[in-house]
Amino acid sequence: MDDRRRNQVSLRGASAKEISRDALLQKVAQERELREYTRRATAVSIFIQRVWRGYIAVKKTAEQLHREWSALVDHPPIVITKTWISCSLLRPFLFSTTQLLIRRNKVPTSDIDCMNKCFRILLASITSSDAENNFCSLATGGPEERRIWMHQARKLLSLGLFILAECNISSGNQKIISLTSLAMRFLITLTDIKGWKCTTTNDFDDANIQVCNLIQLMGSKHSILYSYIRRFICRLDVPSSNHVINVVQADEIFVITATAITFALRPFHIDSAGQCPKSLNLQNTADLFLLYILTIPWLTKRLPAVLLPALKHESILSPCLRSLVIDKDKIFREMTEIEKADTSEAEVISPCGFAIGNIICLVVCADKNPMNLGGFTCGLNYALYVRGVTLLSQDFLRWLDKYKPSSTGNQLSISGRETSIAINTKEDETTYQLNLMYMDLLKPVYQQWHHVTLLSTLESGGYIQENASLTAEIPGNLQLLDIVYFYCSMLKILAMLNPGAGSLPILNMLSFTSGFLGSLWGTIEGFAFPDEGHYHRSNNILKSESEPSSIKKTKESSKAEGPRWANMLNKITGKPQTESGILCSTSSGTSHDQAGVSYNENWDVKPLRRGPHGIPKDISSFLHLFCASYSHLLLVLEDAEFYEKQMPFTLAQQQRITAALNTLVYNGLSRSCSQDDRPLMDSAIKCLHLLYERDSRRPFCSPELWLAPATKSRMPIAAAARTHEKSRNKLDDVFNAPGAVSVITVTPHVFPFEERVQMFREFINTDKASRLMVGEVVGPGAPSLEIEVRRSHIVEDGFKQLRSIGSRFKSSIRVSFLNDCGLPEAGLDYGGLFKEFLTDMAKAAFSPEYGLFCQTATSERLLIPSTAARSQENGIELIEFLGKIVGKALYEGILLDYSFSHVFVQKLLGRYSFLDELSALDPELYKNLMYVKHFEGDVRDLSLDFTVTEEMFGKRIIVELRPGGKDVSVTNENKLQYVHAMADYKLNRQILPMLNAFYRGLSDIISPSWLRLFNASEFNQLLSGGKHDIDVDDLKKNTRYSGGYTEGSRTIKLFWEVLTGFEPQQRCMLLKFVTSCSRAPLLGFKHLQPAFTIHKVSCDMPLWATIGGHDVDRLPSASTCYNTLKLPTYKRSSNLKAKLLYAISSNAGFELS
Repeated sequence: MDDRRRNQVSLRGASAKEISRDALLQKVAQERELREYTRRATAVSIFIQRVWRGYIAVKKTAEQLHREWSALVDHPPIVITKTWISCSLLRPFLFSTTQLLIRRNKVPTSDIDCMNKCFRILLASITSSDAENNFCSLATGGPEERRIWMHQARKLLSLGLFILAECNISSGNQKIISLTSLAMRFLITLTDIKGWKCTTTNDFDDANIQVCNLIQLMGSKHSILYSYIRRFICRLDVPSSNHVINVVQADEIFVITATAITFALRPFHIDSAGQCPKSLNLQNTADLFLLYILTIPWLTKRLPAVLLPALKHESILSPCLRSLVIDKDKIFREMTEIEKADTSEAEVISPCGFAIGNIICLVVCADKNPMNLGGFTCGLNYALYVRGVTLLSQDFLRWLDKYKPSSTGNQLSISGRETSIAINTKEDETTYQLNLMYMDLLKPVYQQWHHVTLLSTLESGGYIQENASLTAEIPGNLQLLDIVYFYCSMLKILAMLNPGAGSLPILNMLSFTSGFLGSLWGTIEGFAFPDEGHYHRSNNILKSESEPSSIKKTKESSKAEGPRWANMLNKITGKPQTESGILCSTSSGTSHDQAGVSYNENWDVKPLRRGPHGIPKDISSFLHLFCASYSHLLLVLEDAEFYEKQMPFTLAQQQRITAALNTLVYNGLSRSCSQDDRPLMDSAIKCLHLLYERDSRRPFCSPELWLAPATKSRMPIAAAARTHEKSRNKLDDVFNAPGAVSVITVTPHVFPFEERVQMFREFINTDKASRLMVGEVVGPGAPSLEIEVRRSHIVEDGFKQLRSIGSRFKSSIRVSFLNDCGLPEAGLDYGGLFKEFLTDMAKAAFSPEYGLFCQTATSERLLIPSTAARSQENGIELIEFLGKIVGKALYEGILLDYSFSHVFVQKLLGRYSFLDELSALDPELYKNLMYVKHFEGDVRDLSLDFTVTEEMFGKRIIVELRPGGKDVSVTNENKLQYVHAMADYKLNRQILPMLNAFYRGLSDIISPSWLRLFNASEFNQLLSGGKHDIDVDDLKKNTRYSGGYTEGSRTIKLFWEVLTGFEPQQRCMLLKFVTSCSRAPLLGFKHLQPAFTIHKVSCDMPLWATIGGHDVDRLPSASTCYNTLKLPTYKRSSNLKAKLLYAISSNAGFELS
């Protein structure tokens, strides 16, 4: 009963549920949307049905007309009139063909024969001299006939171009090739008024107007002409050695290609020839030609060589370059769209990149002379060419930075070559080959004639134009800044894309172009030293603008006369330049004495104190190109040319160049450097390092010049050292490291030598502290490694016991000496015996008699590894061990008595070795090489080849300087290669195994980054101290007295009197007797730890002995561990001198009586 009541429904509506207002509104809205959707769906369905029905109706009509038209063509009338062609032939043909081709988007094979017949009829009609039978006579008829002719002519153009675009040569379809050839011949005749046989003198002007209108439509903004021609050319093969093609087919392909190029150039030709009664607007045509033709990959390689002169003409290139300079933003946007559509080659080179290569190849006329040196095409506008290519290059570099980030990571080495990239995959190999092909397109850029011709236009007015002049829209003549921008961009492109050689080809050319470096420096000098006199000036100094086209001339100056080099393989010649001004001494020296150097703000160049941030864009480009080119020249510039002849700059100018680069690099590293500034900083750092190395070897700058930028802003030594050590993992990328770390790593010379020595000691103290924290045992008093060595076999015993201790070499090592009887000598080692062990081992191992090292032929007798060491038993291992010994001496602050050859140290520090450094290694060989280099006769008469003869244990061994060198004679053409190959062998290859071994041992103890604080001369000074003498006054000032002695004691006064009278060698022997080292501490005796101490040894003597004039017989002794001289109380100076000399000469250690 309850269930029945629950289901009852009230007819009065009492059982209905109420609905809220919001729910009701939502329900009504949903119903409205449903009705609207239904209405729109119905409308769309009706529209689709209508379109479909229309499509089907048009298709059926087109097919029906096509069948009827095919039958008509198969049985044409006997007399073919223009009316029949227009109404009966073309009207159904164009309608049906256009409709069907649009739908199929290809040329059906079944329709090829019909199209052939149609084009033959049209071609025959046009060549008819009877106006009634000539289709083109409609162009000069009534208004309606002209309209019909123009419409049908446009349709025929579109059809012919579509056939061209669909012609795939590689498919080998002879029918489509023949059809394309016939269609292009018809189009050429149609658009050439001279090919119309029906025109008379009366109607020539009317016909010419119609042809001009048709051609103007071809070159209009929305024309399909160039896009279709691009599709055809892109399908042409790039010729290769194994490419084979049928002769007959090749002829037809050539005809098609030639007609396509002729058709593409027709708008340019009709305008330049003045055939059109009204002026044509070539802006759109030039834009399209640049976008679709000049960006075709390998355009000049795909086209037959005989067709290229047509593209090289000034009337073609100038409008395109002018359009690029005027409307670059629009051009680049549309190139981006083309890149999205073309994916075949864009992964390697963008359309913008191909435009650069194609334009460069087209502006060059390679058959100018029989030497094939090349030249520019006649009438070329140089200003447009340089600025246009520069704009394209800048956009291409942006593309490379975006899509090829790995390319920018290739850092330039000091020789200008990029690090080699391993090719591991097939894709990498393909990219490598494509990059090589692309470099062929850019080859004219790094040829001497190209650069010289551009420079010559700066004097002749900037451009050579035969038939036209620059428009008002284009800035005036070519400027030096334009050339600078051009080559800066090319340097970056080659650095990224040129496998192996990098930017070296351009640097070879720029650095040896007469006067060019002087012009660059003249502009830079005007900016950096505005208030002082100038030695060189370029033709102007230009204000920075966003693009080269907006350059304004701000200063006029005379052009400098630079040295004249023919090329890198010829002798550098010229008259030495003289310069007024104060020059620093150019006498040879081992190191600058930087103590007490005063600050000279003239060397802290004010305009460069903000680094790259404070430099205008124009000056930045000048600096980049100057530094890159000059650093390359410095690699091969002889000392005689640099110092005596003062080429290409005087020494006063070299000082200014150095000061400018020093200020720029220091401040650039101190501040954060943007990505855009890195190319400039890289080249500036490279050039500065080369100048610094040359100055270190033979000074031409004052010490204050190198210190000037950091004089007021140097960090404290301890803070700088801590920052450097905390960021050691960032040392490979100085631009991302903290500013202080970058400065210490790249420009340590801004710190005085004394501060760098303190910094070096801070590095070592930090290392010792870190090793102590991780549990390694260091320092005095800790358990030590104990060894026993015989003085007569000190090298063998030390090598045997220490060769394999690894990292424990940094720990404390205690030495016991064995006497001739094999018994331990008296005395305990608290550091002094180990110092003696190191110095004595160095003396024995570095002796030429031992065979590991030999001495240079110069008066300094510096050490360099002997080539005979490779043949000795454990020779390489012994040299590695000596590297550890030297490292241990540096680590513990122990001075050794030996200095290494500048060449050897340069290699240890990772620095470049100049050719002239060979003179310090082998003066006779250097003299002979210079004779060969400057030999004015035929070098073949000297009977030289690319080999060198070595003597090894009485045997003569011939070593080839390059593969197959014994079969290569030295000639005038390759003599410079021979000179540098020989120098490379002597300076690098010959000592490389020993160098690597020594470096391994040294770097086990001393971090290479620590040693790079110093140059080669300073390294020797760090290792062996200062001069081979001691400063008696400094020693006296820092000496302590014990045991009863005071500064006023009689014996002490006698001691200083005797020491002052000693020879320098005797003073060094005394120092070694007391401290185990014959050299004074590097920064003076105040840094000797423990301090030099003289301890009183009382000697009781009988009164009669004293009255009789007898003196003390006891000999002085020493405690080397504590740097203490135990001096008896001598009464007479003669006795003190005799006893002292005997003691320091006995080499008896602790066993003095």
